[in-house]
Amino acid sequence: FATVRPRTASTPSSRPRRARAYVEVQNGCDHRCTFCVIPFGRGDSRSVPTADIVRQVRSRRDQGYREVVLTGVDLTAYGLDLPEQVVLGHVVARILRDIPDLPRLRLSSIDAAEVDPILEELLLCEPRLMPHVHLSLQAGDDLILKRMKRRHCREDAIRFCARLRNGRDMAIGADLIAGFPTETEAMFENTLRHIDECGLDYLHVFPFSPRPGTPAARMPQVPRAIVRERAARLRHAGARRLDLRLANRVGRTEHTLVETPVRGRTECYAEVGFAVPRPQQDVGNIVSVSIAACAGGRLLTA
Repeated sequence: FATVRPRTASTPSSRPRRARAYVEVQNGCDHRCTFCVIPFGRGDSRSVPTADIVRQVRSRRDQGYREVVLTGVDLTAYGLDLPEQVVLGHVVARILRDIPDLPRLRLSSIDAAEVDPILEELLLCEPRLMPHVHLSLQAGDDLILKRMKRRHCREDAIRFCARLRNGRDMAIGADLIAGFPTETEAMFENTLRHIDECGLDYLHVFPFSPRPGTPAARMPQVPRAIVRERAARLRHAGARRLDLRLANRVGRTEHTLVETPVRGRTECYAEVGFAVPRPQQDVGNIVSVSIAACAGGRLLTA
């Protein structure tokens, strides 16, 4: 059995089981995108009271976590169901204010159409809020977005990404669906161009798959072979963009959260492979490493 050490300011009450902690602040969704079954399974949007969130994040920090991720099904809808007038930006600001010794706060997937001005300002100016966002974009063609019942047009996404990139060295990821019903080759090309227009660095590509009971399942379907082919083209474009992003980091020093003795993540969520394995006690800590190369979709230390 391990020797139990008394808790001190530098000795957390328990070693983190993982490198980062996740705190769910919202669940459910009030929207009805035509391809999605989440509202039927999880119900309408429900937000955790702000004080409870702060307590949870403080507890994770006391347990030794250096990075906490706020999660939710529709994260940027936070607060719409609460009696007090709060938005996600208020929650992030309060966490950063009330827990000054939390080194890193990160957001899971967000909807660019719902980002409040406070949150956008924090993303641009607050160094402890990680410079990495993952956007629920789904497509880059306006007619397809309308048929998906999304709440933004392609120009909205382009402008939002431009504001982030112009204000900070920001990594931007996105979800994209290939082969949505009625998607023509021209519509798909708009989504393909959207990757460069928004400056996307990371892609989660989903070949469209009809969900029974959804409006999209009743729309004219794209042949499966074409869906798979378009998904492959999106992934190829995403890999090209990621290679460009990583190549620009070579020669820099990156503050990296150690996930395992051989792998970590930078502030921008780029994966780092350690040439020399880190000691086990480094897992969960933030270390500074020099980037010597990139290969296989990740950065490599010397």
